[in-house]
Amino acid sequence: MFMFMVMLMWDVVARLDDELPPLVEAPPVVGESSHSTHRSIETLVVVLAVITIIGVIAGIFARLCGGRHFGGSGENDIEGWVERKCRSCIDGGVPAAPPPAESKPAAEEAKNVAPMMDWTDNHYRTLARLISKHAWLYTEMVVAETIVHQEENLDRFLAFSPEQHPIVLQIGGSNLENLAKAAALANAYCYDGINLNCGCPSGKVAGHGCFGVRLMLNPKFVGEAMSAIASNSDAPVSVKCRIGVDDHDSYNELCDFIYTVASKSPTRHFIIHARKALLNGISPAKNRKIPPLKYEYYFGLLRDFPDLQFTINGGITCTDEVNAARKEGAHGVMVGRAAYNNPWSTLGHVDTSVYGVASSGVSRRQVLEQFQVYGDSILGKYGPNKPNLRQMVKPLLNIFHSEPGNGLWKRKADAALRHCTTIESFLEETLEAIPDSVLDSTPAKGPSGREDAFANMHGLLPPPYKSREREVVSA
Repeated sequence: MFMFMVMLMWDVVARLDDELPPLVEAPPVVGESSHSTHRSIETLVVVLAVITIIGVIAGIFARLCGGRHFGGSGENDIEGWVERKCRSCIDGGVPAAPPPAESKPAAEEAKNVAPMMDWTDNHYRTLARLISKHAWLYTEMVVAETIVHQEENLDRFLAFSPEQHPIVLQIGGSNLENLAKAAALANAYCYDGINLNCGCPSGKVAGHGCFGVRLMLNPKFVGEAMSAIASNSDAPVSVKCRIGVDDHDSYNELCDFIYTVASKSPTRHFIIHARKALLNGISPAKNRKIPPLKYEYYFGLLRDFPDLQFTINGGITCTDEVNAARKEGAHGVMVGRAAYNNPWSTLGHVDTSVYGVASSGVSRRQVLEQFQVYGDSILGKYGPNKPNLRQMVKPLLNIFHSEPGNGLWKRKADAALRHCTTIESFLEETLEAIPDSVLDSTPAKGPSGREDAFANMHGLLPPPYKSREREVVSA
């Protein structure tokens, strides 16, 4: 079709060549002026008509040859949005992606909500984005094999509403082929980043699964994995890891891991959970408490790898501590359980306190009304009870943390979940426990923390990394 249009245009130009007046011509013979002008006008009209016809044909051709369809086309439809925004990605082109992680100002990723298994699912992220418009959101870890084996059902695991941007997909696995294929499949959903989990210490993941934090024991493989992921994705890639594993917990060993991965892959962003992991069978919860925090390792990395980007994670629970870390040079800060246990206070003033933008002034009542519309629209979307009401309501249960009526609200919620079938009916039955003053108030100052929490850290730094002669890792 395209060649036909080109040939048509060429033929028209050839036919009109003798009729078009030259750019510079001799003065017309007396009596021929009006005739030449009339002929020029006719020629111009013909050319414009041909161009218009070609434009119409091209428009029809583009509509007939559009990209792959995922489903509906409504403005609020997830699949329709994927089709509209990511068609170039699906058809093999380069999608309109954000700039690489290393080129972003640090303030853009100043505060992140950590990936948490069974917690940061689509429903929680929807709630979090209704509260904060700017905090970066991470998915819960999705195992590469799940993505590969569920290729015909990917929306259930990877689809998200456009309002959730900026959002990073975290994947887990130890099979290079599956990691590469998972990244390629996820590319159609246009995440703002892909992160490899090298920090989960659970027995199911780091034990039988041989991935998660166990990957830190094989930095060469992690470098190869990150190269495979980056080669199959248009999004920036990153690694989330601990500062060590069992007895492999020296600062130099951490630096060896960072250096090897960065040297063997395009990875320029590392999220550092400032505790080591213990693989002696203790639970993930105890792995978040027993190993001591060593923030000095994180700040040592800032010193020894100035061309890389590092986000600090572990033990940081409030905005005061986020800003304290940034004041001492942290590129970004990731908050975990606090953002789930107390979402309203932890996220409610992030946009103002961390990102310096005006507050949206949204109230809990408004957030719940919007969440209800979202939730009731997807109940059972992927099959009977997939998702179910209990899964949908789970992120809401801590939204009244420490507020008057919170205890009664939770008791009513437990009773309502036994018979309610929609979020609308659930909220109608339970919100009578909460005073209007709480429902209609906007986020107040969140929990306070030590504004000087990291002030003396530079005096505690480990000796500079000198274990090997290394090349400069450049962005």
